[in-house]
This record gives sequence, structure tokens and C-alpha cells, in this order.
Amino acid sequence: MGYVNQLLQAHNVRVVGSGDKWLVFGHGFGSDQTVWQFILPHFSRNYKILLFDLMGAGSTNPQHFNFARYATLHAYADDLLTILDEMEIESCIYIGHSMSGMIGCIASIERPSVFEKLVLISTSPRYLNDETYVGGFVQSELNQLFDAMQSNFRAWVIGFCPLAVGTDLQSIAVQEFTRTFFNMRPDIALSVSKTCFQSDLRNLLPQVTVPCFLVQSSKDLAVPTEVVKYMHQMIGGRTTFEILHNVEGHLPQLSHPAVLHPVLQRAILWT
Repeated sequence: MGYVNQLLQAHNVRVVGSGDKWLVFGHGFGSDQTVWQFILPHFSRNYKILLFDLMGAGSTNPQHFNFARYATLHAYADDLLTILDEMEIESCIYIGHSMSGMIGCIASIERPSVFEKLVLISTSPRYLNDETYVGGFVQSELNQLFDAMQSNFRAWVIGFCPLAVGTDLQSIAVQEFTRTFFNMRPDIALSVSKTCFQSDLRNLLPQVTVPCFLVQSSKDLAVPTEVVKYMHQMIGGRTTFEILHNVEGHLPQLSHPAVLHPVLQRAILWT
């Protein structure tokens, strides 16, 4: 029992709400489970909600972060499945943002029976362009990003967060994203950024057989709308998608919760 408690504590696992159906929320790079704070009140009356922090998030103990293990997203997917096992969750709707969207895809390939459906927000299988694919970045841009993180992490975060969120420095959304980013240890943040931005998981998409509801802002610094259309075509199971029109930013759950929550409601009820 001690190991179970340690594991759940290490990921800050928390359950809120009540209901017969489980919703599991996974956060993206630079944030933690608090990124869902404006969304949870809309669902906690009717659903049991499981929240957790990815290893390496600023809210976790950096001593638990194994750089070699977390060099791929598969390790995070294994963590997710272990948490679901320990919580005895046999079926859930998984709502994953950004890197957690692909983590959910990997976990669903390994254990499709656990996932009734995946709701993927601002999710990308590859951030780099190639000859026939628009990912949003070229390698030189990513190299500049990594160099900036390494040379002056604080300055990079202050500059990056408003661009990623799509609003100004004074907004609550930017303040929240900046806060959770500053909580990350800079060397861990750099490692996770390379794992995310340099990954190419396109070959896994046809293996995702559970239903997927894709959600994407109309203007996103990290994920162009071409990506959600590509995923819609390539995922092996049944898919649909919604573009959040006139919504800017990579974190709509922080910047536009009033727009996102009815879309999530539709996604959860989608059959």
C-alpha cells in the first residue's frame, strides 16, 4: 500500500466531483493540473474527475524526474495507465491538452478498453514541418527556442507565455501559465520541451482506435489548424473535430473557458 500512496502522491493525484462516469484530465507542457481550474466547476456536479500532474511539472518533486526515462512520451503514458490501475478506473473519458493529448493516444493504443473516448485539445503528433506536412516550425526556430530557454529561462518564459496564451501580460491566463512555468526546474523544462517539440508520433495515429474528439483554436502559436485536420484523417478510429473560431492561443482552458466548456460538454456526450 505504501508504494501506491507514494505513486499517487508523486503525481499529486486528486479526485473531485461525483457521478457514475470518470473524466480524466491531463495537462500540457509548462502547466499543471491547475490549468483546468476554470473548467472543473462545469463538470464536477455530474462526473468524477481525476486530476494528476505529469512528472517534471513544477508541482512535482524534481528528484523523481528521470531524464533518460522521460525522453519519450511513452513513459508518461505508462505513468497514466499505472495511475488508472491504482485508482481502479476501468473506463473513462480522457481529456488531454497538448502533450497530454498524445500521451492519451499512446496509452489508448496500449490499453484501448480503458478509454471510452479521447478528447484532444491543441494536440500535435509532430511540430516540425516536412515536405508534405505542416507542423508549424522549422528546425532553426526550435534551436533558437532551446537556446533561449538555456541561456535565460526567466526571460524566455516571460516572452513566451503571452505568445502561447494569445493574450497580454496582465491577463489572468498569462499570469497563471507564467506561474506554473516558473515552478519548473529550468533543466527539466528544457528536456521536456525537446521531448515534445522533436517528437514525431505520426506513425502511431492509425493505431488509435478509440473515438477521438479533436479541439483546436483557430490561431495557435504551437499548432496550426492543418494539424487537427491531418489527425482527423490519420487516426484509425472514429473522429470529429471542432475549430474554436476567433479564439487565439494554445491554452483555451485558461484564456477562453467560457468558449471551451460547452465544446467539451458536446465532446463528452458525443456518440
